[in-house]
Amino acid sequence: MKRTAALSTAFLALALPAAAQAKLPEPVLKMIAAAEATGDEEQVAAVYAAAEAAYPQEVETLAVRKARFDGLAEKRAEIVELREKEAIRKAGLFEYWKGRGELGAIRATGNSDDLGLTAALGLERVGIDWRHKVAAQADYQRSDGDTTRERFLLSYEPNFNIADNSFIFGLGQAERDRIQGYSSRFSISGGLGHRFFDREDLSFQVKAGPAWRTSKIRDDVEPGSDRESYFAGLAAMDFAWQFAPTLKFTQNASAFVQSGNDTYTSLTGIEAEMGSGLSARLSYRILHDTSPPDDSVKTDTLSRITLIYDFQ
Repeated sequence: MKRTAALSTAFLALALPAAAQAKLPEPVLKMIAAAEATGDEEQVAAVYAAAEAAYPQEVETLAVRKARFDGLAEKRAEIVELREKEAIRKAGLFEYWKGRGELGAIRATGNSDDLGLTAALGLERVGIDWRHKVAAQADYQRSDGDTTRERFLLSYEPNFNIADNSFIFGLGQAERDRIQGYSSRFSISGGLGHRFFDREDLSFQVKAGPAWRTSKIRDDVEPGSDRESYFAGLAAMDFAWQFAPTLKFTQNASAFVQSGNDTYTSLTGIEAEMGSGLSARLSYRILHDTSPPDDSVKTDTLSRITLIYDFQ
C-alpha cells in the first residue's frame, strides 16, 4: 500500500503545477495519497472535505486533483467490469451458479397422527445476456396412515436479454400431484418478459406467452383415461422486496389458461435472515384448478414454515 501511495503522489505531483503543489503542506498531500490508495470513495471524499475545510484558499487545486482521481477510479471500474465479463464468457457449465435449499417438516400426534415433509431447491446462473433457473419442489404428508399430500415439481427456465429490462424466455415444467388426481402433467411455454426492478432490495418482473400442456389422470380416478393435451396461455409475475435489513416479502403468481381447465397458483412468503446464509421462511400457497379430475377439490392450500440455506 505504501508503494501505491507513493506512486499516486508522484503521478499527481507531475500532473499538477509545481506552484499549486507547494501551497499544500506535505503531510496533507500524503494523507490524500494514502486515502486514494485505498480506493474507498467515501474515505477519499472525507479526506478531501477535511482538506478543503482546513485550506479554503486551495479549493480549486483540490477540486482539480479530486477530478483526476475520479477519472482514474472510473477507468479502474471499467477494467474490472470488462474482466468480470470475460471471466463469465470463459466460465464452464457448472460455474457461477448460486442457489438455495429449503426444508421443513410437520409432525403431529394425538387426535390425528400427521407426518409431513416439504423441500425445495432453486438454482440460478446469471450471465451477460443469459439467465438460467432450475427449480425442484416436493410436498408429502400422511395423516392417520393415509397419504393426504403428494406433489412433486421440476422446472427449467432460460431467458435471454433483448433490451436493458426486457427478455425472451422458455419454460419447461413437469409435475405430479396424485391428490389432485394427476399422475403426471407436463408444460412447455415461451414468450416475452419485462423487469421493472432488478435490484438487491427490490425485484419485480412479469412474463407471458403461449404454452402447451399435457396431463394424465390417475387410473384409479378415471380408469382407462387417455393423456389429454391442450394449447394454453401463460402469465406470471415474481416480486421480492427487502423491506427491512433482515426481512423480505415475496410474491409469486402464475396462470395457465386453457380450454377445459385453468390453473392458478399464488405463493406468498416472509423471510427472516438469521445469519451465515440461513433464513426462516413462512409461506402460504394457493393452487386452484377450475375443473380438476373427479373427487378432487378445486382449491388446494398449503402453509409452510421452513429453513432456507443460501449458497454459491
